[in-house]
Amino acid sequence: MRTFLIALFSVAFFSAQQKTYCNPINVDYGYTPIPNFATQGKHRATADPVIVNFKGKYYLFSTNQWGYWWSDDMSNWNFISRKFLKPTDEFPQFPPGAFRMPNQMPDPSIKIYDELCAPAVFEMEGELYVIGSTHGPGFSIWKSKNPEKDDWQIAVEHFKVGAWDPAFLYDKDLKKLFLYWGSSNEFPLLGTEINTKTLQSEGYVKPLLGLHPEVHGWERFGEYNDNTFLPPFIEGAWMTKHNNKYYLQYGAPGTEFSGYADGVYVSENPLDAFSYQRHNPFSYKPGGFARGAGHGATFEDNFGQYWHVSTVVLSQKNNFERRIGIWPAGFDQDDVMYCNTAYGDYPTYLPNKNADHIKGLFTGWMLLNYNKPVKVSSTLGSFQPNFAVDEDIKTYWSAKTGDKNEYLQTDLGEKSLVKAIQINFADQDAEFLGKTLGKSHQYMIYASDDEKNWKVVVDKSKNTKDVPHDYIEVEKPFTARYLKIQNLKMPTGKFAISGFRVFGNGNGENPKKVENFVVLRSSKDKVGERRSSWMKWKQNDLADGYVIYFGKSPDKLYGSIMVYGKNDYYFTGMDATDAYYFQIEAFNNNGVSEKTDIMKID
Repeated sequence: MRTFLIALFSVAFFSAQQKTYCNPINVDYGYTPIPNFATQGKHRATADPVIVNFKGKYYLFSTNQWGYWWSDDMSNWNFISRKFLKPTDEFPQFPPGAFRMPNQMPDPSIKIYDELCAPAVFEMEGELYVIGSTHGPGFSIWKSKNPEKDDWQIAVEHFKVGAWDPAFLYDKDLKKLFLYWGSSNEFPLLGTEINTKTLQSEGYVKPLLGLHPEVHGWERFGEYNDNTFLPPFIEGAWMTKHNNKYYLQYGAPGTEFSGYADGVYVSENPLDAFSYQRHNPFSYKPGGFARGAGHGATFEDNFGQYWHVSTVVLSQKNNFERRIGIWPAGFDQDDVMYCNTAYGDYPTYLPNKNADHIKGLFTGWMLLNYNKPVKVSSTLGSFQPNFAVDEDIKTYWSAKTGDKNEYLQTDLGEKSLVKAIQINFADQDAEFLGKTLGKSHQYMIYASDDEKNWKVVVDKSKNTKDVPHDYIEVEKPFTARYLKIQNLKMPTGKFAISGFRVFGNGNGENPKKVENFVVLRSSKDKVGERRSSWMKWKQNDLADGYVIYFGKSPDKLYGSIMVYGKNDYYFTGMDATDAYYFQIEAFNNNGVSEKTDIMKID
């Protein structure tokens, strides 16, 4: 077709050295290995991520990947294939039938579907250690001095503590090792000391903290923290030591929800006297494209700055369909732990020595094609074209086939300066269970000003990588009104996209400052109702959306909520007994407005 002709003088724009990334992060996520989790369609899935900086490299482990990744720069991730199970490992770690097909034994070459669920990873005396979740004794702890080369050995044959969602802290000052664990809507998180020689507990176990949804609104179960039929879950322990204080992090209220978040309790003792940090949840992202920021881990980059890696909620084909996000984090001058998720699914700068994580690392590159017109080669059933530009990771467009030359075209509305592109592929009629290797996406992206003359801006025709959330940072920004992605090859299934996201800057006006911002909250004698508030503001004609900032101090508005296409928001994540401060700004494809004055709500 004429529209696919490639001008001889055109070149593909790639960055020789990326300076940015975009959530969800682009790694070759495996498919769920659990058959009864794929009854509504086979799909990619992982969660419960851990990143550890070991000898200057970043090592990423997450649930059920049959391996792990490492990176020099937190951008390009290299997969190492391995299973952390011995051939003799069987099933006593799991409740009967929990992860099996009824009356059917799993593939004996796999032995356990949940091979490395919610893994614990830690460094101790120059070695990296790893173990998965277990309900009983049986799993081994592995260790390595050279994990970049898949060089592992067993550190202890049978770890005796039945720890689900485990996390270890090796305290370099005390020369002691501590274990924290728990995943339950009934029991608290637990802690114990582990003997550094035997790698076993001496038997003393301490209950450390539980949930209090009657006071902490964000801990209530449900997508909007309003479902009372099931108590919320506490899980995903992680411990960070900073300035001689211990920050015990935990996930709540459930991994299925956009409000999935991480909170933190603080103590001067690794196993006692933890107090709820006033500024909670510290990791929270209920809105935008990549939603959810719970069950994660905090780590330092090579410049001494903190980051938080966490679970991103998808939950479309199964409640446990999830991805991974990485957010700037840190501790402020008062040792308050925070995580900056504002514009956290837009292009974000990678680690650098001059970073200010409180201000954030957002590039200022705006989304250019939110809800703009779309043209496609074909449409499968109800998977409509505009689902690819609606900023909802749960919805997606699918072509009728996975054939070469299926395409999707997006209209930016005007000539705009393009700086980055993210292609989020969806799983439609995928064929795989478990980790697959040697698969790749291949495609072309073309740009045009008039829908007649097209030039190549991205050439992935020879790509050999599996890139389900491919992110391209443009080395030489270019102007265009129309972009078209043409399929050449899918790893499996139909050509389907949940987000074809184009970033840069338009040529129009930024939105004006938001007007008539109001926050309504119940009176102080209605404690239960004070966990929620209703926010309302005048619709801004130039805005695509809004970012609401909140906190319990005017100088610590660390929480953020991204809202598209509406001029109100029902906020259900408040702590009942505290006053709050709020601020709001509008944004569109051109930029961000001035923030409103800070408002206090008692």
